[in-house]
Amino acid sequence: MSEYDDVCVLLPTMDEVETVARVVEAFRNAGLDGVLVIDGGSTDGTQEAAREAGARVVEQSGRGKGQAVREAVRDHIDAPYVVMADADATYDAGDVDAMLDPLLSGEAVHVIGNRFADMRPGAMTQLNRIGNRLINLSFRAIHGEQYRDILSGYRAFTRESFRRLHLTADGFGIETEMAVECVKNRQSVAVVPITYRERPGGSATNLHPIRDGGVIFLELYRKAKTNNPLFYFGSLGAISTSAGALMTGYVLYDWIVNGIPHEIIAIGAVGAATLGIQLLIFGFLADMILSLHREQVARYERAVDDGSDR
Repeated sequence: MSEYDDVCVLLPTMDEVETVARVVEAFRNAGLDGVLVIDGGSTDGTQEAAREAGARVVEQSGRGKGQAVREAVRDHIDAPYVVMADADATYDAGDVDAMLDPLLSGEAVHVIGNRFADMRPGAMTQLNRIGNRLINLSFRAIHGEQYRDILSGYRAFTRESFRRLHLTADGFGIETEMAVECVKNRQSVAVVPITYRERPGGSATNLHPIRDGGVIFLELYRKAKTNNPLFYFGSLGAISTSAGALMTGYVLYDWIVNGIPHEIIAIGAVGAATLGIQLLIFGFLADMILSLHREQVARYERAVDDGSDR
């Protein structure tokens, strides 16, 4: 009987025939017999290769990595602990002990593998490195937590904690959304160092840096609406107020210097400034409401804990 009988390894795949078998075998050799491959309809033999390597294979009903992860945890996994990884052989199955230790010890309910702790040469292009750094800095600025590598696809979490996250992203934004939801739900998160390797020759990435990077930035900003409303509405208000101030400056300059009035622009300037100020005020009010809500939730949780201890 393995010490990891309560753990399921989740591998979302899409045309990963070159690497999926070695990834499945690596995790099985590490002592994790429960490997689930959820496939997005590969046509290159990925599903057959995964089955031959000993994985349980299901085909997802929708499209995209995010939808695959949600469907797998909701409908196909009964184990209380889940290890999520990519099937491209960039992650080291030997790191799974470090990934699971915080879960099994009760230190955390969600674990993120930090790829930057041991990133091998060629594992990530310079453009992707810069993009990852910018996204992590933005996450820290917007959501107030330092998870070091929120885009890491190597995760471990309890099935129960995952089901409490409100996840809607269908594509590669799922990792970002999981990080934001962990902050929003105040889940205990551990970050552990892992090895990140170059993709083996012959395998192609499904990631499009510019397109998917834009989606991730938008996801970070969109999620600020409920997790950091002061930033979300405040930034919109600042932009609108600044636009109003610039238009006002132009109208005054052209009127004073050239004697040319701009009534329409002046009306637009007043409208933009008024909207901006209202958004700033709304941001402050929303932030106060969110703070009070979190205090009430904390009090309720303490009351429940005190009641269960009696």
